[in-house]
Amino acid sequence: MTGVWQFIQNQLLGMQWLHQLLGRGLTALGMDVSGRIGGSVLFFLYDSIKITLLLCCLILLISYIQSYFPPERSKRILGRFHGIWANAVAALLGTVTPFCSCSSIPLFIGFTSAGLPLGVTFSFLISSPMVDLGSLLLLTSVFGWRIAAAYVVVGLLIAIIGGSLIERLHMESYVEDFIRTARAADLDAPALTQRERLGYAKDQMLFTLKKVFPYILVGVGIGAVIHNWIPEVWIERILGSNNPFGVLLATLVGIPMYADIFGTIPVAEALLSKGAQLGTILSFMMAVTTLSLPSIILLRKAIKPRLLALFIALCTAGIILVGYLFNAFQNLLMI
Repeated sequence: MTGVWQFIQNQLLGMQWLHQLLGRGLTALGMDVSGRIGGSVLFFLYDSIKITLLLCCLILLISYIQSYFPPERSKRILGRFHGIWANAVAALLGTVTPFCSCSSIPLFIGFTSAGLPLGVTFSFLISSPMVDLGSLLLLTSVFGWRIAAAYVVVGLLIAIIGGSLIERLHMESYVEDFIRTARAADLDAPALTQRERLGYAKDQMLFTLKKVFPYILVGVGIGAVIHNWIPEVWIERILGSNNPFGVLLATLVGIPMYADIFGTIPVAEALLSKGAQLGTILSFMMAVTTLSLPSIILLRKAIKPRLLALFIALCTAGIILVGYLFNAFQNLLMI
């Protein structure tokens, strides 16, 4: 059983066969893949092709699943639950929705306008960009299933706890008036045939690929530079165990950036290979995907500054806490 899983992780998800094929091809062309330039080219080609292939397959699958959860149905599902269970279901629903924080905000506005509890809609808003089925499989291909599962679990916990705290603070008056006074039409989405669902999945795959492909290239390019040009001692000094502020630095650097999980993984992979601590890397990834500057600007159109500041503070605190906990756990395993 272990051998089968290793094959799935290394050959199907990790595509080690592709790495070997590209390495042999570049070597045949006279390029030294163990050198800086050759290593950078190999890293860039391998990660770009691997992530793009996985992205297309995953979006097809996730979009097909998503076709069964239009906003109207999602609203009805969420309306059946109360208390922390509603937050948990909202966080789980976030895993089958769009891939970046900006594309999650329109659904958040629609759910809030429909009268769902504010804390529940915030659990969805936090979970949607931070955790999805695609991130689980792609993280598994790079870091292994334990780290991938841990990332998803802590992401869901941040979403559930953050939404529950906002609910308890009764911040409804800090939602913009046009959302609080609006009421979404309660219309049933027409039933889709299997052909229509597959067509929807294909369209979503092409749309998402066009949107995120530039970020994949940028992320892989940064990862190639880190992997082959930046000395390991620099990364260890800044983001390793000797710097107690590494998690804070990674979180603050990640917040202004705009990317999704597919653009941040190559950077995370390169940082990990250079000695950065796991918790520090996860904090960076969560900050980029959840608290990007464009999404904060867009969210400001829907909620007032005090609620926006609370949302940012809760997410930032949770991300930093997760980073230090993972680093502490990693250090314990190394003792």
